[in-house]
Amino acid sequence: MNEYRTHYCNELRISDVGKEVRLAGWLQTVRDLGSVIFIDLRDHFGITQLVITDDEENMKIIRSLSTESTVSITGKVRERSNKNPNIPTGEIEIIPSKIRVCGKAKNVLPFEINIGQDVREDLRLEYRYLDLRNEKIHNNIVLRAKIMKTIREIMDDMGFIEIQTPILTSSSPEGARDFIVPSRLHPGEFYALPQAPQQYKQLIMMSGFDKYYQIAPCFRDEDPRADRSPGEFYQLDLEMSFATQEDVFKVVENVVLNTFRRHTTWKVSDDNLIRIPYREAMKKYGSDKPDLRNPLVLNDLTDMFVNTTFKAFAEKKVIAIVVPSAGNETRKFFDSMTEYAVNECEAKGLAYVKISESGELSGGISKFFNDEMTKELLEKYAKPNDAVFFVADENEEKAQKLAGLIRNETAKRLDLLEKNVYKFCWIVDFPMYEKDDEGKIEFNHNPFSMPQGGLESLNTKDPLEIYAYQYDLVCNGYELASGAVRNHDIEIMERAFEIAGYTREHVESKFPALFNAFQYGAPPHAGAAPGLDRMIMLLAQEESIREVIAFPKNSKARDLLMGAPSTVYEYQLKDVHIKLDVNE
Repeated sequence: MNEYRTHYCNELRISDVGKEVRLAGWLQTVRDLGSVIFIDLRDHFGITQLVITDDEENMKIIRSLSTESTVSITGKVRERSNKNPNIPTGEIEIIPSKIRVCGKAKNVLPFEINIGQDVREDLRLEYRYLDLRNEKIHNNIVLRAKIMKTIREIMDDMGFIEIQTPILTSSSPEGARDFIVPSRLHPGEFYALPQAPQQYKQLIMMSGFDKYYQIAPCFRDEDPRADRSPGEFYQLDLEMSFATQEDVFKVVENVVLNTFRRHTTWKVSDDNLIRIPYREAMKKYGSDKPDLRNPLVLNDLTDMFVNTTFKAFAEKKVIAIVVPSAGNETRKFFDSMTEYAVNECEAKGLAYVKISESGELSGGISKFFNDEMTKELLEKYAKPNDAVFFVADENEEKAQKLAGLIRNETAKRLDLLEKNVYKFCWIVDFPMYEKDDEGKIEFNHNPFSMPQGGLESLNTKDPLEIYAYQYDLVCNGYELASGAVRNHDIEIMERAFEIAGYTREHVESKFPALFNAFQYGAPPHAGAAPGLDRMIMLLAQEESIREVIAFPKNSKARDLLMGAPSTVYEYQLKDVHIKLDVNE
């Protein structure tokens, strides 16, 4: 028999009355009424009430302890007089005969465990082991484990083989900054932590395996966001030989949609998800990760303002967001939206008009609308009692992105988002290339993707007009997965990189394994990588990804619990042949 417990704190029921049992856990609450002490004892599984009366020795022990101390108690089960229907053990309580103190807690805790997320986040992360005792956060980590189990079950059922890939690898230009690791055995040389198992998963296909997956750690030196963990994250990485885009869609929809259905009571999109081309998504939603719960869409009103006297719109791309039934919103609402656009979106301002019940325009830029423009607005786009926001910029993509941010914020503030639903879609037909801030052609997405039209399109088309077999899975405004049909032809690969300014020698030196493997019978292959942390964040209905990671870094990419990053001793640097030159 276990010397600490015979039962967990969620197990005992009314049928156990009269039994002698042993429980172990944390003192969650202690209510000392003088002649009687009520205790809620908590373990990983639940809570059981203890009651001490007429027992000076045990009362003395409990009064010497603070909450969150750990104890093992032996006692008898009896029926509660004031039952609690909100917990499984609410019909019984334990009368302790023996209390064993296992671990004393300090008298003053850094914060109260049961108020959890109302505590300053940095304090919670510094004492994460205490924060994880909070029921909500604790349950998030349990949910994480269940989701990972579900994913593995579904992937195994589909015939995928789980294969682990190296953590120490080589540095390669894959879109983000690498974390580099100095080598002790090879002075002046460095490993890199993998941004993703991209090259390895493709090499697995070269090795004759048909379908691979792993729940893979990925490392990217990126700035933190609420939906992006700084430094490291996990993804469901998968790849398939002799596969097309359609094959990948079927697999990803099966694993992701069914994982969501098993772990939520919310409505989940049906199979065969809608597909939205990238440029259509930008035109209609101002984002390549549109939240389809939001009923607002963008409208291109550039032609309406060709001859405008409003100089801010002259010779610019003008995008409008029609907000139904918002014509009665106060001036304060429109001023706050303008403040959001300027302060959060770096816009110069935010134009708007309100439409009355009779169809009259007022407020904002209404004075710049003539009768013809008003008629066109009401006939094609808006109706009485609506409001319309306008965004303008010389650059069409900038105007679309800004309008997309306004669309999202408006729906949030006016509570327009559809409730209790996960709406998925595929974004497809990404441009193969884009221009950077200096006008140089670079890859838009994954450099290993297959261009639509193959070598012919690379040789005959304007690079900015070439699409790739690249795709993103989007859910409720979050990019949940990214993937592509891979470029497995060495000639196409060389030409694709050449357009982006890379020579054959550069490609061969940066991607030697792939470059060589492609010359030994490479199968067509394709894959994707759903983000595990983001998936769990959505299912846990959290707004920060840090709430579903056991030991996350804070918003400044610091591990406050372990004190990382930190300085190291001089001899450690000497071992790896490094000298520091840090400007104070």
